[in-house]
Amino acid sequence: MSQRPTFNKLFVTSIFLIIHIFTAAQSPELGSWTALNLKYSFNEKWSAFGEIQLRSLKFYNHFHYHEFKGGLNYRMHPNVKLTVGAGHYDTYKEGGNFVLPKNNNEFRMWPQVVLLQNVGSLKFEQRYRTEMRFSDNGYRNRFRYRLGLTLPFGTAQNGYKPFLVSVSEEIFFTDKEPYFERNRVILTVGYKIHKSTSIQVGYLHQFDYKINDESGRDFLQLGIFIDIFKSRIAEPSPDLDLKDN
Repeated sequence: MSQRPTFNKLFVTSIFLIIHIFTAAQSPELGSWTALNLKYSFNEKWSAFGEIQLRSLKFYNHFHYHEFKGGLNYRMHPNVKLTVGAGHYDTYKEGGNFVLPKNNNEFRMWPQVVLLQNVGSLKFEQRYRTEMRFSDNGYRNRFRYRLGLTLPFGTAQNGYKPFLVSVSEEIFFTDKEPYFERNRVILTVGYKIHKSTSIQVGYLHQFDYKINDESGRDFLQLGIFIDIFKSRIAEPSPDLDLKDN
């Protein structure tokens, strides 16, 4: 007998657990964070991606932020991935939906390197990113370091396990005072609907030093991730890396 119903119940239970943690955070306002990511793999080494994000300071209300970004990935080794990316990021004033004038209107470019290490079924990730930020407030640099852990689970189907739980912590700092900008913690549960499509639900908490490019402390995160493979190449192994932010 198939064990899929059991794992479907486990997935639903995990979602309710995240929502419970989310609502127990005792934040005066709980926001939403929605992302749609599309990746096209040319072969096992090269891929391109595009992503849109929409964030709100209340639960799907008081939308204050959106971003559009894309880039190119090169997996130089099974445990090393290089990325260059760029995007446009807009932050609006608080108090409603897309309230003008904007707090920040920014174009951003970044190179990054991701280092991976497998220990049994666990995958550890370290991500190093340097951001070059051009905005109405001038030019700034920012540096980000993320440490994460992912664990796939469930009955294997077509060579992959359909469920994935992940946790990560990321710090943001700059080369100018006050140097430290932000600390972000994310707990997510993902379900791979198909080898090329997955959904992710999670809880995100962040602490900010007072800055203009983001606000809000607690978010319910929803992501949809679609991988497209070039038809004449063999499909790469399912991507179990932490999803981008």
